[in-house]
Amino acid sequence: MINVILHGSKGRMGSALEQLIYESDDMHLTAGIDSMIDGTEHYMGFTDIMDCPLHSDVIIDFSNHTAVHKILYFAVMRHIPVVLATTAFDRDEYKVILEASTKIPIFHSSNMSIGINGISKILETLVPLLEKEFHVEIIEKHHNKKLDSPSGTALLLADTINTCSSQKKEYVFGRHGTEDCCDIHQLGIHSVRGGTIPGEHTIIFAGPDEVVEIKHTALSRNIFALGALRAARFIAEQNNGLFSMTDLI
Repeated sequence: MINVILHGSKGRMGSALEQLIYESDDMHLTAGIDSMIDGTEHYMGFTDIMDCPLHSDVIIDFSNHTAVHKILYFAVMRHIPVVLATTAFDRDEYKVILEASTKIPIFHSSNMSIGINGISKILETLVPLLEKEFHVEIIEKHHNKKLDSPSGTALLLADTINTCSSQKKEYVFGRHGTEDCCDIHQLGIHSVRGGTIPGEHTIIFAGPDEVVEIKHTALSRNIFALGALRAARFIAEQNNGLFSMTDLI
């Protein structure tokens, strides 16, 4: 049985994970951490992870990137593997992640969907074939509560495209103006926010007289929750280091 501390347990993703953990036959929700803990939960709840006295086999974080310092301090102190399913880490926060990964196993991915990470593998083959003649644009859509834009997934896909390109592309965020030359060495990234869209990403390769589109639509948040649970099972068995969906796939 894998014992889990769920950080961000009262959020949308936390609630989805809570349900899936209860339905699993190999996981147990040891504790939930969230500022909205009110004592009505079906698990031991704490508003601050530092107040949690319980041991676990893994911590899953679906909260906010600003919490990473405290989460990793707690995890290193207890030597607990961590799944970071949060996006928008800045450079200093990522340095903290790298440093902590020398002391504990850490799994981080900007998107926990197997489908999105499968698309990343497809891009490794497709980009070298098209890059010389095809312009590339990414459009991402999310619900109106999502705070960061572009999405971490859009940046993950853009970085994959750049890694596979012989000449690195310049990211252009939301085209506007009257003198946008749309150079083939640019990569446009566009964000749409509204309603309750769980997540949609479209990569457009526009070439001479033909267009190739790769599209991924998240029909529910469960795909990210299921991916996080796969990651938790994986990271609980690893030695110290930083791991991603590439390692899991």
